[in-house]
Amino acid sequence: MIRTGFGYDVHPLTEGTPLILGGVHVPWPKGLSSYSDGDVLLHAIMDALLGAAGLGDIGTHFPDTDPMYRGHSSLLLLSEVKFKLQQAGFEVNNIDCTVVAQNPKIMPYVSEMREIISRTLGITPDLINVKATTTEHMGFTGREEGIACYAICTLVSNTR
Repeated sequence: MIRTGFGYDVHPLTEGTPLILGGVHVPWPKGLSSYSDGDVLLHAIMDALLGAAGLGDIGTHFPDTDPMYRGHSSLLLLSEVKFKLQQAGFEVNNIDCTVVAQNPKIMPYVSEMREIISRTLGITPDLINVKATTTEHMGFTGREEGIACYAICTLVSNTR
């Protein structure tokens, strides 16, 4: 059985916060404001994975009302999602993501992002694709007020 999931996340950019995308610290004067580390790339991936498995979303599993997740690394949350997928009998077949940001340029960091995500999920980097686009200075991402990310994934059942 093959299942497909879609994820989307967005967070505002704020001064004095580190910018973490795909588990990588990207040097930039602004970072993403969030209850956790604000990693929109990993958040979108987690929502896609959980959705494909029929397991809800990250807000269900890691609510922002729980003080345990304040400032939490999204890589740790992704590890927990991996465990939940395994328990449900699914393996990741592929992940495709698009980060939407006017700045910073993330292409120099994509290889490292893929490596970190693949290591966390226990899959090979060739199963992960990370792209970036701008909005040509339109909307909140174009005005550099925030960063958004879209993700789609497929899972295969290892029990059927």
